[in-house]
Amino acid sequence: MAMVVFTIFIAILVTMLLKLVYETLSCYWLTPLRINKIMEMQGIHGPKPCFFTGNILDMSSLVSKTTSKDMKTISHDIVGRLLPHFLLWSTQYGNRFLYWNGIEPRLCLTETELIKEFLSKYSTVSGKSWQQRQGSKNFIGEGVLMANGEDWYHQRHIVAPAFLGDRLKGYAGNMVECTKEMLQSIEKVLEFGESEVEIGEYMTKLTADIISRTEFGTSYQKGKKIFHLLTVLQSRCAQASRHLCIPGSRYFPSKYNREIKSLKMEVERLLMEIIQSRKDCVEIGRSNCYGNDLLGMLLNEMMEKKKRGNGKSINLQLVMDECKTFFFAGHETSALLLTWTVMLLATNPIWQHKVRDEVKRVCNGGIPSLHQLSKLTLLHMVINESLRLYPPASVLPRMAFEDIMLGDLYIPKGLSIWIPVLAIHHSQKLWGKDANEFNPERFTSKSFIPGRFLPFASGPRNCVGQTFALMEAKIILAMLVSKFSFTISENYRHAPVVVLTIKPKYGVQVCMKPLEP
Repeated sequence: MAMVVFTIFIAILVTMLLKLVYETLSCYWLTPLRINKIMEMQGIHGPKPCFFTGNILDMSSLVSKTTSKDMKTISHDIVGRLLPHFLLWSTQYGNRFLYWNGIEPRLCLTETELIKEFLSKYSTVSGKSWQQRQGSKNFIGEGVLMANGEDWYHQRHIVAPAFLGDRLKGYAGNMVECTKEMLQSIEKVLEFGESEVEIGEYMTKLTADIISRTEFGTSYQKGKKIFHLLTVLQSRCAQASRHLCIPGSRYFPSKYNREIKSLKMEVERLLMEIIQSRKDCVEIGRSNCYGNDLLGMLLNEMMEKKKRGNGKSINLQLVMDECKTFFFAGHETSALLLTWTVMLLATNPIWQHKVRDEVKRVCNGGIPSLHQLSKLTLLHMVINESLRLYPPASVLPRMAFEDIMLGDLYIPKGLSIWIPVLAIHHSQKLWGKDANEFNPERFTSKSFIPGRFLPFASGPRNCVGQTFALMEAKIILAMLVSKFSFTISENYRHAPVVVLTIKPKYGVQVCMKPLEP
């Protein structure tokens, strides 16, 4: 009897080992080989990948060479600097080419009609790949930005109301108050005889203050600590994204993993303190809900679903992941949009005057109200041009989870579509010969070519907070140009780099001068 049990145990163990070996071979060799053959049959080729690492080392080497040097002038021709591999491979293999991010095959796609079709029609059968999810696991977890399928649909449905209607309008007061505080802090610096400020630092602090109040309400001071830790985590995760993610590598007791784990635990400890204080208020009867901010909405949803016991619920870990997601997306991208826009206005005084005159005319010299924001058409054009030249994300990768037909292309399951947003935004074919120049006039036309302007992606999986971000940018910039005139400092060194998002390597130094009341 014992022998039979032992034999069965060995058979099960051997079966499991064989299954593991097959899945490993399939993941690292058979599936990539199949996808590569399918794409070659369609006439799509690319750089030869190295075993296991693909083309990661080639990309890292090319980017290191181009970003190690500062640009000699303030030029917006930055595709060759930030996406040198795109320029090289598209020249060699055409606009459709296949390259390998480790074991993950990626098809470069720049055709606007196909991009529009893919992002709108196939949003339910595409999403974030395993590599992408692993790369951000310790940073923003499995929030709506990294969710796929039904999980994404459910999470999007929960968080979307936070950025719509009256709730969105209610954030305007926080935006105005926080901006007033920032402008006062700049005034104090100027009173001491300084004229130069690093505007990126101010915008980063300002957008962190706004999202802290929006997400955490009265706990926004603790939210600032979370923001600082997430900024450090972002930097560490960005370093890791340049290397191959090996399955199980996050469990290795390396210095990097220990540091990441420590930062993640501290962020979640602070979040749990805020969550627990909300729960305590409800339990002792001081409040009948968990709050009207984003965190309160998530907690109310979680507790309601628990009471009803029906439908898909969310747990505390997911609540924390959503908070981390929106803290990053809500302050990082907005701060960069504002920083790059100030740089562009500082180097284009004519447009700065145009925007200032418009704000003065529309707002009658006061703080912009919500109904006045839609009338700031020149400011809106400037913001769009800033997003075109310096989009928050330089690329947009999405993996196909099913076999699909995209135009004349057969896309097999497991293939990622790699959309080089920065290159599309700077394409002379799409935007004209002045594509690398600052020209907001191009946005006077309402007829956009679908798929060519993608700062917030497009389709059902577009950025849920884009209305929030644009409202915030308009309020802050309108108040800033009403209070100060500014020029670019001689100390400014133009050196855009990618650290998950497109950032100014040395910040943006501007010389500010208060305007007469």
